[in-house]
Amino acid sequence: MSNETKRQHTPRRRPDRYRRGYHSDKTSEDTVRRTNGTISVVIPLLNEAESLEILAAKLEKVLQSLAPDKWEVLFIDDGSTDNSFEVIQNLHSRNSKYKCIRFRTNHGKSAALAVGFMYVKGTYVITMDADLQDDPDEIPALISKLEGGYDLVSGWKRKRYDPWHKTIPSKLFNWVTSVMSGIKLHDFNCGLKGYRKEVTESVQVYGEMHRYIPALAHWEGFRVTEIPVQHHPRKYGVSKFGMSRFLKGFLDLLTVLFTTRYVKRPMHLFGAIGSLFALIGFVTDAYLVVEWFLGQTSLSNRPLALFGIAMIIVGVQLISIGLLSELIVKNSSQRERYSIREKLM
Repeated sequence: MSNETKRQHTPRRRPDRYRRGYHSDKTSEDTVRRTNGTISVVIPLLNEAESLEILAAKLEKVLQSLAPDKWEVLFIDDGSTDNSFEVIQNLHSRNSKYKCIRFRTNHGKSAALAVGFMYVKGTYVITMDADLQDDPDEIPALISKLEGGYDLVSGWKRKRYDPWHKTIPSKLFNWVTSVMSGIKLHDFNCGLKGYRKEVTESVQVYGEMHRYIPALAHWEGFRVTEIPVQHHPRKYGVSKFGMSRFLKGFLDLLTVLFTTRYVKRPMHLFGAIGSLFALIGFVTDAYLVVEWFLGQTSLSNRPLALFGIAMIIVGVQLISIGLLSELIVKNSSQRERYSIREKLM
């Protein structure tokens, strides 16, 4: 075979940056396209003092190259008992772009994100964990997707550095959530996400609903996608993971499905079910009354009569619950209060 033929059949090696799953470790002005928007990074944390200085240094390098002097980092100290807040104070004294809201006690990640969303000002909002498992070098890719027309970009930790007792339940949780929510994502619970500001202003996060922000945004008509992201082993501190999170997560999923469909008109749900129960009870008792009227049977020894009465009672109760829920929704301010100890803004 001639050299010319060899050249024709020798596949050209693609540059590394085009290979699937490739992530550059280098972040510089030459490799990052600057954005015209402003960027806010929201970081909930609980006892992560050892990680914060390292995380801040990585973030500043990325954000300065991506949006020079048009960024802010808002830490939400969710009741830390170590010296996390003191570390953040030092960061704030060196650069006022590092900000913090400190809770008096632990309120949970959803509360931390909800408060963070209320205070940030950026065109684009990035959320990430403080334990160094999320990589700040992924932020440009999230911003690129947002500038490409998506409203929410979720990270997908395709290769995870977590123990099996965390990864297996997580995969099951993500599969069930994907099926029930109707949105095809691999990793709902990934802390690394990018949002347009209007998403954070529209989606209400409370309880433990932070896991379902992509589903909530999707149901409100926002464009949602995901990208593979790097996941690093934990270096400092201990994981806040517990198996109870998954049970709570599935219960929260049922809550999300209910609230997104019936939160404004709960009577549509309770009234429909109550009416069905009452109708079954009414038809059952009507049939027995007709038999009794024709002299074919006695009502006193028919358990079916009690069943019909019970169905009517349950139906009336469900309708009543629907009416009470309507009153609660009408008079509720739909705002939660969080005990904030101090702010560095």
